[in-house]
Amino acid sequence: MKGRNYRIPSGMPYTRKEFIAGAPQSKIAKFSSGSPNEDYDVKLQLISNGRVQIRHNALEAARIAINKKLSDLSEKDYFLQVKVYPHVVLRENKMIATAGADRLQEGMRRAFGKPIGLAARVSRGTILFEISVKKENLNRAKEALKAASTKLPVTTTIKEVPLKTAPTVEAA
Repeated sequence: MKGRNYRIPSGMPYTRKEFIAGAPQSKIAKFSSGSPNEDYDVKLQLISNGRVQIRHNALEAARIAINKKLSDLSEKDYFLQVKVYPHVVLRENKMIATAGADRLQEGMRRAFGKPIGLAARVSRGTILFEISVKKENLNRAKEALKAASTKLPVTTTIKEVPLKTAPTVEAA
């Protein structure tokens, strides 16, 4: 099955891993990278524009794309966070589609399906990724988020949130 078959969320999410034998592990290696203690100027957020399910391998591909674009920066120059967690178990009832398959298939009998992956259900306005950077690295971080958005099955927007307020000048 392809990822597009699971893009639109339908029905109740199946999240009870204790009832599924062999529930798959998430492919996301790290949910945060970089230095969280640094004094950053701007936070960039990648925000979803629609209601969709994002598979865990798509989230990992987007995270890798961001890290690759920011690879020439040092680990102390940015802080990346993946803000969604793939907890919905995706199932598939595999059917045999070869010659002579009519004697081997069960059809819809016991059609619960086997677990094939995980997905995160995302609604409109959900923050997917956050990058905290200094002012001089702002354009590079925006490019990284644009590269990550091409890996995701939803249109996204980039929101810029200032972390520091400009100093106010008082008149005497």
